[in-house]
Amino acid sequence: MNLTEKQQIISQIAQLLEQLIEAETSEPSPQQDQTETQPLEMLTVKECAALVNGLSEHTVRQLVAQDKVAYVRAGSGVRGKILVSKASLLKYLGVAD
Repeated sequence: MNLTEKQQIISQIAQLLEQLIEAETSEPSPQQDQTETQPLEMLTVKECAALVNGLSEHTVRQLVAQDKVAYVRAGSGVRGKILVSKASLLKYLGVAD
């Protein structure tokens, strides 16, 4: 393979990369649209239990401990308040929003 052939291959690769970049910038991804239209809603353990009939606070804490639902702990240490993602909880339980 000579230098001219190598340069042609490199220019073809560059053109393909440019096309890829143009395609990505022209069309927003579905994930971006979903996050813009639906804000993330976080619930306390008590609010989670009140949201779904038959769901106890203990069960919500167990789901958090087993990492089965998305959550954050607001505050420091084990005494921090647990905030659970409403969408994650409903998806795990198979309940329509």
